[in-house]
Amino acid sequence: MEALNKICGVAAPMPLINIDTDMILPKQYLKTINRSGLGKHLFEEIRFRPDGSEIADFILNKPAYRDAKILIAGDNFGCGSSREHAPWALNDFGIRCMISTSFADIFFNNCFKNGMLPITLPQAEVDVLMQDAERGANARMTVDLDAQTITASDGTEFAFDVDPTRRHNLLNGLDEIGLTLEKIEQIEAYEAAAETRFPWLHTPLPTNTR
Repeated sequence: MEALNKICGVAAPMPLINIDTDMILPKQYLKTINRSGLGKHLFEEIRFRPDGSEIADFILNKPAYRDAKILIAGDNFGCGSSREHAPWALNDFGIRCMISTSFADIFFNNCFKNGMLPITLPQAEVDVLMQDAERGANARMTVDLDAQTITASDGTEFAFDVDPTRRHNLLNGLDEIGLTLEKIEQIEAYEAAAETRFPWLHTPLPTNTR
């Protein structure tokens, strides 16, 4: 998993509340287990017309936001069904940080599992960042996970909290397997001791000769 420390870039404002996972990525794209290639379908039903042409006034189709790395979202972002493909699509598009007043629990957890940073802030602070994002390509924000700060384009700084374990995982590019492998020496030592202490647990079962 790619490590995440500091994100500097354009933030796209999406103030709509209750953006669900089906809006983020429609259900017809859930068949794949490949995490790449889903970015082109991100927000498909509100980003494109039925003929595939772009809806010009959709935020991510505007020139200033085509390379957005941060999303400033309305309340309850990622609600709906528990599809992990939704954060896959956001990540594949290039968005690695989302800021909102609240996220659906499963979506929130899935973001961390995929190297993405969802940040929860009070409404007043989200409003300031939303207004800053609306300024377009000249308003570049910085999200510093190590310092746990967000810096708006005018230098205004906001602090945020992240669970220490999740912060460690993101900073070091660790998923749950990678986190486990950090303890590989202790695991191997335990297994060696267990084999000596409980040898019957490690004896092969007899082969059925019938």
